[in-house]
Amino acid sequence: MKELFSIGPFHVYFFGLMIAISIISAICFADWQAKRRGIKDDVMFNVAIIGVISGIVGARLFYIIFYNPSFYFGHPTEIFKITEGGLSIHGGLLVAIVSGYIYSLRAKISFFKLADIAVVAMALAQGIGRVGCDVFGKVMINVLPWGINLGGNILHPAQVYEFILDYILFFILWRKSEKQKYEGELFVIYIIGFPIIRGIVEFFRINPVIWGPFSISHVLSLLFIIVGIMIHVHLKSNKKTEINSEKDIIPMYLKIICLILLIIVSIIIFYVVQG
Repeated sequence: MKELFSIGPFHVYFFGLMIAISIISAICFADWQAKRRGIKDDVMFNVAIIGVISGIVGARLFYIIFYNPSFYFGHPTEIFKITEGGLSIHGGLLVAIVSGYIYSLRAKISFFKLADIAVVAMALAQGIGRVGCDVFGKVMINVLPWGINLGGNILHPAQVYEFILDYILFFILWRKSEKQKYEGELFVIYIIGFPIIRGIVEFFRINPVIWGPFSISHVLSLLFIIVGIMIHVHLKSNKKTEINSEKDIIPMYLKIICLILLIIVSIIIFYVVQG
């Protein structure tokens, strides 16, 4: 990981800083959305904390089980060295969703009502967090201007591809949040949309393939998409989940400006630090 600076024994890394910024940004955005929907501040804060902790645990477990089980089963002490990498976003999402569902039951609040708020903030957080990631893509066959020179090889900046797509998904969800047709609609869009993004970016990343150009990440993404479609069909047919549309709180042009600024600022920061 890229170290920005250190103060005595304390080291500040670029990835860690961006993760911290992404979590704070997501919590603030979710809190604002929660107030608009009549949900107490402490509820969304609890969801955020549960989501972060369970997401990290799930991401680590999935990576160990699906990506490199033989190594970790042979070297069990390596399982806890999370700072050295080895996380699966699909595992993080699954465990965070299950944990959020359990919390919603205990808090006696509609899971989909909470999830519709959480996924918009998650898309934003994933975009910001990806700016600090130092897992680059494959070597470019045809060198392009935006490639990253690493050890004399020009690599695809897979992180850039992903955070741009994450921001676009955030924009779509934010826009749709003010024109929802049924409870859980934003959750469904995210559950289908993010795996598609991950599947696209995966073609530029280096991961063990299982058939042709397809990796285990593609399989997991496909499973998420199938489940998302099933949930959509169920909720769409359930009249109890219908909600009334609201007028735009934030004008469309301001949302577009936010999207453009997010992309531009993130690209500048990424290439200044990582380039």
